[in-house]
Amino acid sequence: SLYSIFTVLFMYLTSKSTAQTTDCLHLREQCINAANGCESVWNVAEDICNISVLGNRCKAEDTIGCNKITQVLAYEYPEFKNCVCTTDDFCRITTLLGKQCSTDKDTISMEAKLQWSLSALTKQAYTANRTCLDVNKECVEDEVCNKQLSLYLRVCSVNKKCNMEECQAAIRFFYQNMPFEVAQMMTFCDCPQPDESCHRAKDLLHGKPCAVTAVPPLSCLDVIHMCEENELCRKKYKSFHSNCWRHVTKKCYNDEACLETLIKGDLPCSANAACKAAYISNWGTMLHMECICHNLPPTEQSLCKLFQHMLHSKSCFS
Repeated sequence: SLYSIFTVLFMYLTSKSTAQTTDCLHLREQCINAANGCESVWNVAEDICNISVLGNRCKAEDTIGCNKITQVLAYEYPEFKNCVCTTDDFCRITTLLGKQCSTDKDTISMEAKLQWSLSALTKQAYTANRTCLDVNKECVEDEVCNKQLSLYLRVCSVNKKCNMEECQAAIRFFYQNMPFEVAQMMTFCDCPQPDESCHRAKDLLHGKPCAVTAVPPLSCLDVIHMCEENELCRKKYKSFHSNCWRHVTKKCYNDEACLETLIKGDLPCSANAACKAAYISNWGTMLHMECICHNLPPTEQSLCKLFQHMLHSKSCFS
């Protein structure tokens, strides 16, 4: 009968939905136990989505942020891609965690608020000569930006024991969540030399010390080699190379013997919008970490200094 067909169909869809939720929860367990950085992104997701450790329940007040961090999770760890839907901007958390996760009913108005708020902040991005203190103050005064900044600072706080990987995941989320003009304004802000409060604001915006300062410090060669071994970082490095340093990519990409023959003057940087976006995308990865060269033998110094110049010299953008 028609009733029987509907009953079977309903049972099939319900069981499929339950199976998908179970699979996703299993993936979550794998993510937490993996040693590939997935746990760090998951921990940031727990913080943003307000997931309780007891009972694995969440009440996501910031549903926009919560949905976005699940997108980041699926982008950085593609095994999760079937756990978040792409057809509806407001269903990603519930698809990932099933009935365990409740969302508030004001999501659509929050989305509108997010767009309006950040567009207002974007307009300010075109005002010249603003310091990192100005930029920090404007973000704090903007409700949406402040909420994102507060999460990032909570994860990266110097008042608690720093977890570098979690802090880096929070920075990636923060800068990916900002419109390009706002992210650019924050990334390239600077300070007059004697202004201590401005330099403190700059350190906060730029992830120092938690996300960028390793103890003991790494050599720039170590940073590049570590990045090459990490899939997410390797993709970002390739994009950075192709968008900013095409001359190097064309002539010597990944050939260290060839790179050693180059000098800084051989490195014209494109410095266009695509290059700036690729540079900002490096933030929250090991490519953003401070690195040194003076601890290396003389034979490796020139190559190390070349990488240091490519990763950290903002002369490309000035």
